[in-house]
Amino acid sequence: MSSRRIYMAGIIVLFILCCIVMVSFVLPLLTNPVPATPDDKLIEIKARGRMVIATDAAYPPNSELITGASRTSGTKCTRNEYTADEFTGYNIAVAVEIARRLGVEPCFVTPTRTEIISGSWSDRWDIHIGSLAITPERMKVMYFTQPYYAGPVSLFVNKDNTAYSNPGDLSEKKVGVCAGCILERYLEGTLDLPGQKIDFAIKNATIVAYENEAVALSDLALGDGVKLDGVLTNQPLGEDAMKNGMPLRQLGRPVFYDYDGAAVDKKSGRDPLSFVRKVTGIIREMNQDGTLLKFSQKYYGQDLVTETAWFNTSALGYIPV
Repeated sequence: MSSRRIYMAGIIVLFILCCIVMVSFVLPLLTNPVPATPDDKLIEIKARGRMVIATDAAYPPNSELITGASRTSGTKCTRNEYTADEFTGYNIAVAVEIARRLGVEPCFVTPTRTEIISGSWSDRWDIHIGSLAITPERMKVMYFTQPYYAGPVSLFVNKDNTAYSNPGDLSEKKVGVCAGCILERYLEGTLDLPGQKIDFAIKNATIVAYENEAVALSDLALGDGVKLDGVLTNQPLGEDAMKNGMPLRQLGRPVFYDYDGAAVDKKSGRDPLSFVRKVTGIIREMNQDGTLLKFSQKYYGQDLVTETAWFNTSALGYIPV
């Protein structure tokens, strides 16, 4: 065989080998194409292996950063996210347990409440678990899960005050309250809660809004009428302040109860409905198996969860089945 024929035969063999190699790579892609990025938020969170949770950094006994705490070893949380070992509180325990039952790691961020209740989170976090009451107004921009907390909302005054004996006595007085929250709506006389009839006992109060109610309680502790005449807040928060030595007292019975659920942005980049349904199912399981009650007794010393069982999220009619 001439050298020219040998050369041509070699070229043909090389070409055939190249074709075989190409087919071996291309055929699997044709029969098993690389899956596209899922359009389902639950699938995306599970694939990522971590759930990013918005909460409050200084709202004990609900949530609080632990000074000097170390990050969880081997964490998947990014540098701008806190790990579970850096937080404590009831909301944190609930969030960590939800993540465990989803099979992912919980990671925490601390945006302002205004950012949260405005919606349009731009996927900066997946879910909010941080004492957010379910209201018709908020339901316009967020999906809510089954509530995991039923909290009494009460008024607190300075311990030195002897003039006030019931909530109505704070009408036309300076009352501290969380900015933009349902408690502020109560003082305005505009609060609307699913399944509840609200008695607006306080009339024409001078509303002093705070980004954090703990600061309002500290201002109230400065003295009767020095900065505030009273503070409207979640009862466990006021009780915790008194346990820590603040000279306060509760004024009468709770003015109403709020039902707090986990919240998910309706404008999430991926469809969040299966995620909302899954978390709702987990919360119901945690209520039924006693997990929520255990957390409530640990952080509040009382049962603030059993009351949530009657609340039927499905009856609100805004989450498609």
